[in-house]
Amino acid sequence: MFFSKSITLDEEDLGNVALAASANSARSTAEIQFIERLQNGDAEAFDILVTRYSADIYALLFRLTENREEAGDLTQETFLSALKAIKKFRGDADLKTWLFRIAVNESRNRFRWWKRRHRSNTVSIDAAHGENEKPLSETVSSRAPNPEENALRHEREKALKKALLALPDIFREAIILCDIEGLSYEEIAQALEINIGTVKSRIARGRDELRKKLEDI
Repeated sequence: MFFSKSITLDEEDLGNVALAASANSARSTAEIQFIERLQNGDAEAFDILVTRYSADIYALLFRLTENREEAGDLTQETFLSALKAIKKFRGDADLKTWLFRIAVNESRNRFRWWKRRHRSNTVSIDAAHGENEKPLSETVSSRAPNPEENALRHEREKALKKALLALPDIFREAIILCDIEGLSYEEIAQALEINIGTVKSRIARGRDELRKKLEDI
């Protein structure tokens, strides 16, 4: 005997279904095969994954932790966690976004661990980044034709960095992923495992808090 029941989806559920369908249709055969290699434990495929995305993951983690050594350690932890979790990868996001999700979680876990020990952080804006990465300093100004403007640019960089670090984590993560990493709302939602409405809200509130803090500096 078969029983049937009606299932009602709200707008958010429908959006998630459409997003997943779109992601699956857009995913190339080569990528699907690559993911299958990863899930089958292919060591060469995992080496390719690390080579392809390690610079992006390191750059993100440096911006979240403000520390080169921490970012390096967490990059390794991210890929180790990815190796353990790859069999559960459902393809609801692309690999880079999925790795970003793991990296953010690793950063949160490490921060909670350090916070309990009252760790103080040192900050550096000009850490090395991946080939396609842009350091935070370049988001303020890219030209410094004379010493006076150069000094002013550095003061603005320091103020922006200080204000960004003072944001609550949920806003800082959203701002970094959107305004520095350049992820779309959909990708940020996947990376942070929240809905798009929450992404937009966090970015808007984060930017508002950032403007207020810059006014006070």
